[in-house]
Amino acid sequence: MSGPRIAILISGTGSNMEAIISACRHGSLEAETAIVISDNPDAIGLKKAQLQGIKTLAVTYGRGISREENEAPILEVLRAERVEWVVLAGFMKILTAEFIRAFPNRIVNIHPSLLPAFPGAHAIRDVLEAAADITGVTVHIVDEYVDHGPIIAQEEVPILPGDTEEILAARIHAVEHILYPRTLQQLFHDDI
Repeated sequence: MSGPRIAILISGTGSNMEAIISACRHGSLEAETAIVISDNPDAIGLKKAQLQGIKTLAVTYGRGISREENEAPILEVLRAERVEWVVLAGFMKILTAEFIRAFPNRIVNIHPSLLPAFPGAHAIRDVLEAAADITGVTVHIVDEYVDHGPIIAQEEVPILPGDTEEILAARIHAVEHILYPRTLQQLFHDDI
């Protein structure tokens, strides 16, 4: 298989992970998913990856130790697996500067708003509370600030009358599942 070895980091259901793995399998994303890692050992996404024959790792973040110490086993595995790009797909931990320096300009994130508007873990709820007319999806390179870093791609998603958090999230996810693999293909193969 051509393309870089990637690791996908998740915390939950892994719907974006599934879209990325599917794109890799169908050839629209020229990359190899080396491993899926989660900070949540009960993440449904881990089971989905295992069913597809992809190596997985669950790393439970311990209380009372530093974020760097919690990340150490992840970095060790990424190096052992010869991972070239780290793809965040609903990974709900903030990465340390040390982690980011280990993969400079090679960590990608997807966020459910048009950054810089509505950063943070509750972007969909926040955009509805702000009574905005439009939101969207942002794919960006991760830097040392939360939901920051160079924006690679954005796509708007309208907010419709009667939207709830769940309804809007479903429309946003549908856009994410197309935009993320397409943007990764362009990024990995210098089309951006």
